[in-house]
Amino acid sequence: MSAAPAYSEDKGGSAGPGEPEYGHDPASGGIFSSDYKRHDDLKEMLDTNKDSLKLEAMKRIVAMIARGKNASDLFPAVVKNVACKNIEDPNQLIRASALRVLSSIRVPIIVPIMMLAIKEAASDMSPYVRKTAAHAIPKLYSLDSDQKDQLIEVIEKLLADKTTLVAGSVVMAFEEVCPERIDLIHKNYRKLCNLLIDVEEWGQVVIISMLTRYARTQFLSPTQNEVQYVVLQNVATMSIKRRGMFEPYLKSFYIRSTDPTQIKILKLEVLTNLANETNIPTVLREFQTYIRSMDKDFVAATIQAIGRCATNIGRVRDTCLNGLVQLLSNRDELVVAESVVVIKKLLQMQPAQHGEIIKHLAKLTDNIQVPMARASILWLIGEYCEHVPRIAPDVLRKMAKSFTAEEDIVKLQIINLAAKLYLTNSKQTKLLTQYVLSLAKYDQNYDIRDRARFTRQLIVPSEQGGALSRHAKKLFLAPKPAPVLESSFKDRDHFQLGSLSHLLNAKATGYQELPDWPEEAPDPSVRNVEVPEWTKCSSREKRKEKEKPFYSDSEGESGPTESADSEPESDSESDSKSSSDSGSGESSSESDNEDEDEDEDEEKGRGSESEQSEEEGEKRKTKKRKKVPEGQGEGSSSDEGSDSSSSSSESEMTSESEDEHMEPSSRRAKAPPSSKSAPAAKEISLLDLEDFTPPSVQPVSPPTVVSSSLAADLEGLTLTDSSLVPSLLSPVSSAGRQELLHRVAGEGLAVDYAFSRQPFSGDPHMVSVHIYFSNNSDTPIKGLHMGTPKLPAGISIQEFPEIESLAPGEAATAIMGINFCDSTQAANFQLCTQNRQFYVSIQPPVGELMAPVFMSENEFKKEQGKLMGMNEITEKLTLPDTCRSDHIVVQKVTATANLGRVPCGTSNEYRFAGRTLTSGSLVLLTLDARPAGAAQLTVNSEKMVIGTMLVKDVTQALTQ
Repeated sequence: MSAAPAYSEDKGGSAGPGEPEYGHDPASGGIFSSDYKRHDDLKEMLDTNKDSLKLEAMKRIVAMIARGKNASDLFPAVVKNVACKNIEDPNQLIRASALRVLSSIRVPIIVPIMMLAIKEAASDMSPYVRKTAAHAIPKLYSLDSDQKDQLIEVIEKLLADKTTLVAGSVVMAFEEVCPERIDLIHKNYRKLCNLLIDVEEWGQVVIISMLTRYARTQFLSPTQNEVQYVVLQNVATMSIKRRGMFEPYLKSFYIRSTDPTQIKILKLEVLTNLANETNIPTVLREFQTYIRSMDKDFVAATIQAIGRCATNIGRVRDTCLNGLVQLLSNRDELVVAESVVVIKKLLQMQPAQHGEIIKHLAKLTDNIQVPMARASILWLIGEYCEHVPRIAPDVLRKMAKSFTAEEDIVKLQIINLAAKLYLTNSKQTKLLTQYVLSLAKYDQNYDIRDRARFTRQLIVPSEQGGALSRHAKKLFLAPKPAPVLESSFKDRDHFQLGSLSHLLNAKATGYQELPDWPEEAPDPSVRNVEVPEWTKCSSREKRKEKEKPFYSDSEGESGPTESADSEPESDSESDSKSSSDSGSGESSSESDNEDEDEDEDEEKGRGSESEQSEEEGEKRKTKKRKKVPEGQGEGSSSDEGSDSSSSSSESEMTSESEDEHMEPSSRRAKAPPSSKSAPAAKEISLLDLEDFTPPSVQPVSPPTVVSSSLAADLEGLTLTDSSLVPSLLSPVSSAGRQELLHRVAGEGLAVDYAFSRQPFSGDPHMVSVHIYFSNNSDTPIKGLHMGTPKLPAGISIQEFPEIESLAPGEAATAIMGINFCDSTQAANFQLCTQNRQFYVSIQPPVGELMAPVFMSENEFKKEQGKLMGMNEITEKLTLPDTCRSDHIVVQKVTATANLGRVPCGTSNEYRFAGRTLTSGSLVLLTLDARPAGAAQLTVNSEKMVIGTMLVKDVTQALTQ
């Protein structure tokens, strides 16, 4: 193509047939006219499919730029022609560079082009190009925020990417475009956590920031464990010297299975410090339970605590020692090893009485492989070899065989054993000792080599070193003091409680040492100050004015709840205070008069309040005596009858539960109901493990569903809530039928599934799943069955019977059972025919992992009281106008979760109960509806993950 005509002297030119006419001179015609369409012809040339016109347009644009003309409005069209080809280049670096340049152009007109380029790059085979696409997403969003929905689709696709190169970039794009879409992170959360260690530094910063924000919205706060750790550190220190402060609250330090390991060990430390002659049986029973824990560090600490108790309390030493010997038959090697170490320390106190135990330990050398345990056994045999004269040489023979393969700590004890046996029984062990010392002489560890040379010179007589060898027996077999097992917190009391130095057991920067106590108290008169006469009266009046309004009406009512036992203490304390503060006669007499006035006022207040409490008690009695009108049953709709029955049952239940959880001291202080004295204050501990009465709800083993015949019988009864029985028969799952295999992917075979909520006949712990098959092809499908599934640990599947043949247009239904192990993990398996295999997956909603149970209101409250704290999840929500009737609320809750309705005497409150199918754990759901649509949803369950997911699903169902 010749460019000469474009720059000829002619002002015009002719175009070919069918082509638009364009001016040849860059300065001629409409190209440089002042109107807004001056560059339309060049834009049309750049948009054509002919390379000749595009090249001509590019030449003219270059000429314009050379002459200093403004061609900025042609920039997007030029870039589009340049970048589009590069985006499809076979080189990944060129493709990424083209997308980077294109996304950096801040011109709104090319937004559609940028969007197409980003979508193509997000599916690119190269992770580097996908990373560049993630970088381009925030740029496009800042240019045109209306593209957010399309960009979110691209982000969701890139979040599923499994390469570390893309992870950091797409999370940055997520944070810039849609940080509120936490739902996009759920299914990628664990993957991002696993990839985090391999992501580049900048990506790690971004991912950690996002995961921190995610954790703050999805998980319970771990702060309470951290506070508990600091408090227990201080309690462990104080309980060493101030045991009496905490002995009444021993059960508050019992250990829960949900406690973190560090909290368990601190509680164990406190329990060991508080153990005495009186409570040691209770403490040892607790320790016996802790040994069965799956937390091995905690079990090791428990065994050490048993040893400390045996050391501190002599009368239980034999009991503890026998218990530790029984642990030697445990299957867990770590438990056996820790037991051996503690037994070794206990045997040093009374070695002569425990020869049989030493023999038993000697037999364990063939099985125990933990170095510390093997070294402890060898030390015991060598130290008390006179008690096992026949076994000790044989043990040395076995150890000599495996000397080169032993750990260093075991080798040192083998050398010691050989030396002690040489000194006491050289006839049998002389050659073995020389063999062991020869092996140790050439060991790689210099400590072992030095020990061998030292031992040889000490025990084997020679001409040069005969002086020391005469005293070898005294050196090796000297009586050794028994070890003292002490608390690790014993030496922490020199640090100030609550300080960082006390927590770390090391002096922190900036810590100020506490001064030592003086041997003699300084002169106390320096603190005596004379009060001017003119301030005495005014200060007393001001104090009275401040004290009068201090107690509010509510506090005045709670004042008499203090126990009667505490009144003499308060009187004695006030007397001691008044006597100690008597600096002058006048001030002491005035304070006494004021105290007497205050005591009189308090007596009057107590008398009036006790009279009021008696009047209220009489009113409640007369209310209970009211008879139910004729024609109304026990559970009639009469407001008075239902209120009185529910209030009485609730009061009885709460009083029983309070008595059950009260400490012994508070039980003694509690006044009888007929007494005029005020009831004692109760101290209820969340960690109190009093013996609970077994729940009267259904047992843990297979959860049951109310049958239709039983439901028909129950319909004739009049209960508190007439809609109870129909609600127990849970409706079909809200999920309905879902697609398992599409007919296109299945080559004509379409498969759906649904959760039937009926008990599975093969196994009550399994979820019953109905599978619906349909043949949409022209040929019969034969041999339809399940392949061997590869399932995660705990999940199992009961296969459906094989379908021999499915004719064209025919449908069939099968039932299979899946034990999801109380988790929402997907069950992956294969649907197989004679010719093909199809990989499918079934993931259950959390509401299908449970079955409804029936319980009364009191039983519900009692079980709910046991599932407080971290086992309780609460969510506030607003119910729409369409979801405020009883029928709609119950229908939506039971459609979301397979729970049964529990009767409730309170209006606008709904209760549901169920048990997980696998473990039988209780799941209690409470919905408290309030005026104007405000509501609070509470789920109590040991399965905190299930509880959290159930709250989310039910909230979503109620607010739709």
